[in-house]
Amino acid sequence: MQILLTLAYEGTDYAGWQVQPGRRTVQGQLERALAAITGEPSRVTGSGRTDAGVHALGQAAAFQTSSTLAPEVFQRALNALLPRDIAVLQAAAVAPGFHPIRDAIKKRYRYVIRDGPVRDVFARRHAWHYRQRLDAGAMGRATAHLLGTHDFSSFETAGAPRPDRIRTISEIFVRRSSSGCRDQIILEVEADGFLYNMVRAIVGTLVEVGRGARSPDWVAEALAAVDRGAAGPTAPPQGLFLVEVKYPDHIYISQPPP
Repeated sequence: MQILLTLAYEGTDYAGWQVQPGRRTVQGQLERALAAITGEPSRVTGSGRTDAGVHALGQAAAFQTSSTLAPEVFQRALNALLPRDIAVLQAAAVAPGFHPIRDAIKKRYRYVIRDGPVRDVFARRHAWHYRQRLDAGAMGRATAHLLGTHDFSSFETAGAPRPDRIRTISEIFVRRSSSGCRDQIILEVEADGFLYNMVRAIVGTLVEVGRGARSPDWVAEALAAVDRGAAGPTAPPQGLFLVEVKYPDHIYISQPPP
């Protein structure tokens, strides 16, 4: 049986998703908990690797098991064993041959910026504190150049080799919070896939526009250059959240609850 998990985690105290010798990782915590439940070694495969300090509201990960436990039993057992900064939100049985990376059709990320003059000590793990007031409207106008299908080489830092750098962004927006904290800017982006550090590179580029150093049209020039040096810096990890990974309905044997 193959089980697909939907996970939330606070990534501050982890060296990222992927197992690393001698380091605390999200994948490592999951695999240890599963071994305790099933008595067998388990390899958990995520939909992608989040870096150290990056968070997830809806990471997807799958594992195979010979256990006859129902998916909902796995969910309860894992939540009883996992540390308090990781939670299994859903568990569902999926079809043989399912792969959480290959079968994903869309992913959605969120990035949070706090641009007030004084840092919010309670947001330090979950937002990039930028001391200068940013023009969220200009940043939003710049995102129009990123919509659609492009070579996003200008927004990829060195990472795992990929056959191509063509991706399609179906939705992207930048908004200043309309309630609560007025010093908060939120970017959300949904695409059929992302390159390594692509979202953080997009954010760093848009901040160059927001602080007035570049015009919104400069983003189109940076994109067309297909050169990482042509775009802005890479934003820090703590403001980034993996919001959702979407799969086609036919991969599910048992649907997770709504």
